[in-house]
Amino acid sequence: MRFTSEQRLDDGVLEREFTLGEIPGILWTPESASASASASPSASAPAPLILLGHPPLGLRKMYPRLVARARQSAADGFATATIELPGSGDRPRWAAVEQARADLRRAMQAGEPVGDEIVDALILPLVDKAVPEWRAALDALLSLPEVCGPVGYSGGVISIGVRLAAVEPRIAAAVLFAGSFVPRALFEEARQVTVPLHVLLQWDDEGNDRQAALDLFDAFGSEEKTLHANMGGHTGVPQFAGDAAAQFFTRHLNAAGGTR
Repeated sequence: MRFTSEQRLDDGVLEREFTLGEIPGILWTPESASASASASPSASAPAPLILLGHPPLGLRKMYPRLVARARQSAADGFATATIELPGSGDRPRWAAVEQARADLRRAMQAGEPVGDEIVDALILPLVDKAVPEWRAALDALLSLPEVCGPVGYSGGVISIGVRLAAVEPRIAAAVLFAGSFVPRALFEEARQVTVPLHVLLQWDDEGNDRQAALDLFDAFGSEEKTLHANMGGHTGVPQFAGDAAAQFFTRHLNAAGGTR
């Protein structure tokens, strides 16, 4: 991991851009845990980490939403980090996924059902490539003195969150956004997820299969899982829903104690 820039936001949060091989990312740490490049290499109070998932629209486009989530998490005492997804932002284009996106747009514009073949071609390669990258980023992030476990995952693409929660033992809790297509193969993987879950669902999300989201929630193997459904479209998540998700992480990550 190599840090490429550093700035202190007006609320004291330290924002650092980094690269991990070819993968760009951003790390935000609360003032109480931040160790800048010019400061002591050890932070006095390492912060539990939340990984911020996001749709494959590019970090630059998603930055306003991501930094808002990071600021809220920092106020609650958490560090947050995100990475650029494969084929997004400044990373090399991915021909197969670009074709799947074109097929998806064509089907939706024609008012046709989105078949399993399109969903699998769009999502499964992304999950297969992104999850190992998230795990590599987690290795690097947890080696920093200002960051510690337990680790949470928050956001979408929900299929990435499902796979990551199923295979990564350092993920202790997850907030998942039910707003993207889910291949049928991921339903079986969902049965292997046992960490506490808080799932956000927009009831009138025009681009999301509501019944599939409900079926996925039912498939999760977690003993503690909460479905927080609200009226409104894809971008209409109310502030109180975000507050509830923040409380979920405070309850589960702070209670578990710091780990590496």
